[in-house]
Amino acid sequence: MTQDLGHTDTPLLPGSKYRVHDGTRPHPKVVYPGRPCMFSGGEILPAVPPDDAVILFDGKDLSGWISPKDGSPAAWKVENGYMEVVPKTGYISTREEFGDCQLHVEWATPAVPSGNSQGRSNSGIFMMGKYEIQVLDCYDNPTYADGVTGGIYGQFPPLVNACRRPGEWQIYDIIWEAPRFESDKLISPAYITVLFNGVVVQNHTELIGPTLYKKTEPYSPHPPVGPLMLQDHNNPIRFRNIWYRPLKKIDF
Repeated sequence: MTQDLGHTDTPLLPGSKYRVHDGTRPHPKVVYPGRPCMFSGGEILPAVPPDDAVILFDGKDLSGWISPKDGSPAAWKVENGYMEVVPKTGYISTREEFGDCQLHVEWATPAVPSGNSQGRSNSGIFMMGKYEIQVLDCYDNPTYADGVTGGIYGQFPPLVNACRRPGEWQIYDIIWEAPRFESDKLISPAYITVLFNGVVVQNHTELIGPTLYKKTEPYSPHPPVGPLMLQDHNNPIRFRNIWYRPLKKIDF
């Protein structure tokens, strides 16, 4: 049996040096895809990351995390494979900095709800330390639309509310495209796609700027990479299995 390894007599692809079905075009890297979250005995097991993922939290310690306020070690607690917010110890952020990425985060709110609206199990995931995806227990808990779980806080509500019950592990899979600047000029805004428990809740959403409370603000120039930051909102939210894959344009 002969293999079809490509052609040399086909037209060039627009804007490319390669032809249609080009046999000389470099092949994509082979990556073991890992395994999605699975149910076992009523529990949601952590996802297994792809083998090219950068692990930000493996359930063992917070050596890769600091306080963004003063650079001191992160003060949240770690046990049973997860980290948990220690109220009033402050936000934490990664030592690692990155831009365009695929990000995976698993989180859980307390099994016994307390409070209501924004006061029920509130936290947040900040891309590059500036742009927040809301974390909140919105299972049977009404609040304002742009503060619902999976929303871009203060900007865009999620397409749907896909919250599981309190105490169950929730899953964010995020595709992030960082904003681009030339000197002090915005060339391209940030875009985000969010799958929440496997459901698309943000579909290539264009952000209007960084996250603020009760107001908006235009983009300000910043580096092309930044840390992942998690919010201390005085609620004991748990996080586990945090990893990312850098997304870079490759000429192949």
